[in-house]
Amino acid sequence: MAEERKENLKEMGLLDHLEELRSTLIASLIAWIGASAVLWFFSGPILEFLISHLPAKDLYFFAPGEAFMVRTKLSFLFGILVSFPYLLFRAWHFVSPGLFRKEQSFVFPVIVLSVALFYLGLAFAYWVMMPLVLKFFVTFGTESLTPMLSVEKYFSFVAKLSFAFGLVFQLPLVVIILTSLGVVSARTLLGQWRWAILIIFIVAAILTPPDPISQVCMAVPLCVLYFASVAASFVIERRKKKPDADEA
Repeated sequence: MAEERKENLKEMGLLDHLEELRSTLIASLIAWIGASAVLWFFSGPILEFLISHLPAKDLYFFAPGEAFMVRTKLSFLFGILVSFPYLLFRAWHFVSPGLFRKEQSFVFPVIVLSVALFYLGLAFAYWVMMPLVLKFFVTFGTESLTPMLSVEKYFSFVAKLSFAFGLVFQLPLVVIILTSLGVVSARTLLGQWRWAILIIFIVAAILTPPDPISQVCMAVPLCVLYFASVAASFVIERRKKKPDADEA
């Protein structure tokens, strides 16, 4: 195994590695900035798309540069989302020569699954979570109390909530990795499902606004993902036991 790693790295010295790292960082930075620069010209329609869930359909800015700064932040944020597959490819191209073949076959699918789950979390936050939460909060207005939302506050709210969902949707990946490494077993995870649900609801309460709608909207899919990941863990353990049985 050590010889395999040496074979992958023997053609590159320290300076070559540093140059490759420099090239990777520069190419990634150019891709991110380039995508952000292009997306800035579409930041207006993108912002309109993001506020489509608002019942009032109107946002306001209270400082001369507030709208410009929000559109700039929006461009850089979406620039990362758009260029992320390329950034991932560059990072994989840099680290893969130092991995064993078995590690390569394991790490790459894990990275792809992580990205897919993150995008799934973002989509769930926007299309499912945001309409419910916004409708819930706006209903607290009265005839004399009407919402006047700042575009900066709204953008920050959407970004934080979406990132939280993208992050917690990594739960199946964490469970699968821990099971693959033998840290926990699928049977243990299934036996502790009550504690898992309690922890999920606590995490949902911390990461979401202080209202029951958003907490339930985060906790319910996480519970589904937890049991799905436990089922996947049973499959992984069965496959790990099968080669041992064949060797016996």
